[in-house]
Amino acid sequence: MTAAGQNVGIVIVSHSPLVARGAADMVRQMVGDSVPLAWCGGNADGGLGTNAAAILEAIEGAWSAAGVAVFVDLGGAETNSEMAIERLGADRGKRVVICNAPVVEGAVIAAAEASGGAPLSRVVATAEELSP
Repeated sequence: MTAAGQNVGIVIVSHSPLVARGAADMVRQMVGDSVPLAWCGGNADGGLGTNAAAILEAIEGAWSAAGVAVFVDLGGAETNSEMAIERLGADRGKRVVICNAPVVEGAVIAAAEASGGAPLSRVVATAEELSP
């Protein structure tokens, strides 16, 4: 079991709020409430894009002492996720990993792994097995 019986959290970051929400809906339907889950999408003006402040808020929303796996759709989402993780500080930031995996498939398989109590390293490895 993971830290203090908590499951790894999952964060979905997309340039599109519809994509992020849809992926999060799929995760929730697959694993229910057993995994902390948050999503964000779009820029600060409501258009396509991402922003570090919203990503930080999503990470906080899915926070778990067991860690958080972040799934991103494009390079800008990864860059802004890195900035958000830096804002957590070194101690908390080391418990957040950006996964090199497809957003939807990766998040669903990672959440399934996390729901069984797998540690962050296993959750990330399982998701990243989906990457070519």
